[in-house]
Amino acid sequence: MSHESTYKPNSNFEKWMDERLPIIRMSAEISSFPTPRNLNYLWTFGGILTFCLVVQIVTGIILAMHYTPHVDYAFDSVQHIKRNVNFGWLLQGIHMVGGSMFFLAVFVHMFRGLYYGSYKAPREILWILGVVLLLLMMATAFMGYVLPWGQMSFWAATVITNLFSAIPLIGESIVQWLWGGFSVDNPTLNRFYALHFLLPFMIFGVVVLHIWALHVTGNNNPIGIDVKGKQDTLAFHPLYTLKDGFALAVFAILFAWFVFYAPDYLGHPDNYIQANPLQTPPHIVPEWYFLPFYAILRAIPSKLLGVIAMVSSILVLFILPWLDTSRVRSAKFRPLYRIFFWIFVVTCLGLGYLGAKPPEGNYLIFARLFTAYYFIHFLIVIPMLGLIERPKPTPNSISESVLGKSKGGGGQPDAVPAAPENR
Repeated sequence: MSHESTYKPNSNFEKWMDERLPIIRMSAEISSFPTPRNLNYLWTFGGILTFCLVVQIVTGIILAMHYTPHVDYAFDSVQHIKRNVNFGWLLQGIHMVGGSMFFLAVFVHMFRGLYYGSYKAPREILWILGVVLLLLMMATAFMGYVLPWGQMSFWAATVITNLFSAIPLIGESIVQWLWGGFSVDNPTLNRFYALHFLLPFMIFGVVVLHIWALHVTGNNNPIGIDVKGKQDTLAFHPLYTLKDGFALAVFAILFAWFVFYAPDYLGHPDNYIQANPLQTPPHIVPEWYFLPFYAILRAIPSKLLGVIAMVSSILVLFILPWLDTSRVRSAKFRPLYRIFFWIFVVTCLGLGYLGAKPPEGNYLIFARLFTAYYFIHFLIVIPMLGLIERPKPTPNSISESVLGKSKGGGGQPDAVPAAPENR
């Protein structure tokens, strides 16, 4: 959805700069970018995620100045930051809570994409880059979770890295390479610290590609049809900058509440005990945003098959654009898909709950049922719905839907034959 440039240099300096490094033109193009006029507040989470990334990078750099990546000093250095560094308690709280807020925003962002079909053509690359960002975020968060060197940090590192040992032939070598030795120790902490510092900048680079891909294809919208002309769009500024700003302010209130009133609420009490390799916690639990995947891992008796299932639960997202056979994007016009979408949401929430419970009894039974449905949803339900579902009629244009130009639904094409614009 590229558009012709409307930027005109207003001075000799702007003209000189524009011919050599068109930064001013780029900012002008972003503010005038044609955006569908019917976007709701779920579309504000892209800007919220950018805010979260900047917050994590800035606070992370400052915290790195005071952190000591050594098994004898790591735990004490975190306490030093919280107690002795000026505003260290605030920086550490923002960074710790910021990780959870980052994942909360990205999960809402992805579920919005699933509901409105934002992964469909021509936005496949945009979706794939989003899944790459999710993987990078998970790797960064896991390595960051190890750095405080508390009991849960140490044992989470031990359990998760040991999963690679399930790989035939080369598994043990991979584990020793990750550890830098024969157990989780000082080399492991140093490696995770270096990678935790590096990966956010890789995330930033992929975010640039993600935004670039968005500006090539344009935004999807709640009714899922293509833009027909200028009447269907508005300039990004001022409407959407104000809308994004308001949503960010509301999100910041939630963020600030956790930072100032419950900074440790989303953590685990055992992580405030210094790591002890000789004492295993009774129940090893990762951070809340890893719990659905942890539940999938433990739901399968075989270690190797559990690892494969956990990894596949993310990899299946890469091929989702080709699994969905429906010619209509938005769930607003797909009554059957809408039902199964909410079943899928309940499944993910159930897996998150079960990931925090011991893998036994009814917890294990339900974890296996939810795991089975997770894959059934992507591999069977979504492809079949596209073949058997008859969607509702879609509006002729976005402006018709927003401004109510049609009367009584007259002239609306049936959604099924209108395949070219709804793919």
